Amino acid sequence: MRAPYRIQDPDVIDEIVIGKLLDDNKEVIVQFSSEVNSSDVLSKLNEIAGKYDENLTIRFYGSSRNSFDCSILDQIPEVKSLSIDCLRQAHNLERITSLRNLKKMGIGIFELKETDILSAKNLQNVNRLYLFDTKTKALNLKYLSSYKNLEYLIVAGHTKNIEAIGSLKKLNHLSLNSISKVPLSFVNELPILSKLNIILGGRDSISEIDGKNIENLNLTWIRGLNNLENIGRFHKLKTLLVEDQIRLPKIHFDKELNNLTDIKVLNCKTLTSLTGLENLPALHQLRVSRTNIIFERFIQQPLPSKLKILAFYTSKNKVDSQLKLQLKELGYVDGLDEN
Repeated sequence: MRAPYRIQDPDVIDEIVIGKLLDDNKEVIVQFSSEVNSSDVLSKLNEIAGKYDENLTIRFYGSSRNSFDCSILDQIPEVKSLSIDCLRQAHNLERITSLRNLKKMGIGIFELKETDILSAKNLQNVNRLYLFDTKTKALNLKYLSSYKNLEYLIVAGHTKNIEAIGSLKKLNHLSLNSISKVPLSFVNELPILSKLNIILGGRDSISEIDGKNIENLNLTWIRGLNNLENIGRFHKLKTLLVEDQIRLPKIHFDKELNNLTDIKVLNCKTLTSLTGLENLPALHQLRVSRTNIIFERFIQQPLPSKLKILAFYTSKNKVDSQLKLQLKELGYVDGLDEN
């Protein structure tokens, strides 16, 4: 993943600077928060976009605008990565459908009216798609079944025909943000999905997900989540982040997970038990912060021999300093300062 570098509201486009950033493995985002009055700026951007790949993004955003006029997109037909987001309204959205070189697309228009915009044939060629939040959450996802090249998808709040995501056989990264009530069993139909983020929304468990190919799992701020008993199904899991879960009482690894190297459990204030760590022979880093786990009990359990980074934090600085010293005496490092 390239580190993003943002160029904000430029008056002049410097091709040398952009080229060097791209050559230095940066993702360059040229973004405009206000109306672009210079056709020279867009003309030059379009010229550069024709020379480089989708790691050069052109972004139009800004919720303060009355309505963004998408006809400006006619000036950048060579764009390969485009984002129009953080907008309240937009008109002439059909101009997107004339952009034949798109590989990455982000759409975030709060009062979106064109709920069938994903039916556009040119969008069906993208390999990355970001579908941000809208007021009605009525974006029709059924057209995603035709997105045969899609590898990376973020969906925020949209659930209409969400099961179509199960048709995306090349998808390896999926973020489901603010998704509630609908079943997630379609995730099991994704043969090479390696990274799954479930952020916000609400459900009491993820038991319908078998996790057969998932290597990186992020569970953050899911309202009502109280059960992770199926975590043992995630046989290929390498990293696990569990954060801001206020109803989760325990995490227990009841099956051996030979690939899991990194666990972070953060701000889960009702969590009283984290056990079964002896079933994680490859575990290298474990970070626990702001839980209800009693350290003295936790540290008595068998721990993997490969565990080198072990950090345990409460919300009290004095206690945290003492715990850090105690863990250091046991041979562990904090991982942030390596001392």
